[in-house]
Amino acid sequence: MKIRRSNRLVDITRYLLEHPHKLVSLKHFSENYGAAKSSISEDLSIVKKTMAEFGIGKVDTVPGASGGAFFAPRYSKANAERVIADLVELIADPSRLLPGGYVYLSDLLGRPEILREVGQLIATQYIDTDVDVIMTVETKGIPLAQSVAMYLNKPFVIVRNSSHITEGSTVSVNYVSGSSKRIKKMELSRRTLKQGANVVIIDDFLKGGGTMKGMQSLIKEFDAHLVGMNVFAEGQFDGERLVSGVTSLLKVTAGPDDSLTAQAGNFLTQVFTEEGNE
Repeated sequence: MKIRRSNRLVDITRYLLEHPHKLVSLKHFSENYGAAKSSISEDLSIVKKTMAEFGIGKVDTVPGASGGAFFAPRYSKANAERVIADLVELIADPSRLLPGGYVYLSDLLGRPEILREVGQLIATQYIDTDVDVIMTVETKGIPLAQSVAMYLNKPFVIVRNSSHITEGSTVSVNYVSGSSKRIKKMELSRRTLKQGANVVIIDDFLKGGGTMKGMQSLIKEFDAHLVGMNVFAEGQFDGERLVSGVTSLLKVTAGPDDSLTAQAGNFLTQVFTEEGNE
């Protein structure tokens, strides 16, 4: 059955959005819609232009018999600024301040619409980076890591505070908490991370950096490579953090009168260069 171009454009867009970072052959679309490959190429050109204009992502076409279309989520700087500004407004509420300088984020990281936008936002940073695995620790950052993994089309692994019998044999490391200075332990199943894998660490909140440092140690134990670290928000910390090079969407600061100030983190300056501001 032959399908009209307007219908094809809608379904092609849907398929690409649901299969990011995957090369889809022209033959796949041609057979599905009963259209010539030349017509599909024209459709893809329209989709590519539209996604670029709205700052959603980029569509690359690969020529040749084994070629096709490849969609990668990429937020424009304008879209990134909009998302971060909305988050700043949501977080700047003194009632979110918790003892120890932490901030309550569970309600935000449980909202699908926020996870979708933040997942695509962080995935934008790694659009041209070879990533194999997303890593997080068993905290509130799990949904965030899962969202990033979905938009990068990569698996994610969860570092545990204690071993589970269903995990099989594990590798464990001891690390020092950046805030409490206590020694803790984290573990990761031997089957979840391959030697030489390129890893991105995702967490919900950064304070002293002890948890991040522990995950870095685990990555070294597996002879894998760290390619980036991202957090939803970073808090203030008196002293020197145990890690550097972490990209944050938000930065929150507690005042002496228990007030809470939120502002954009370093994501915009880290990701968008002068050449890539469009």
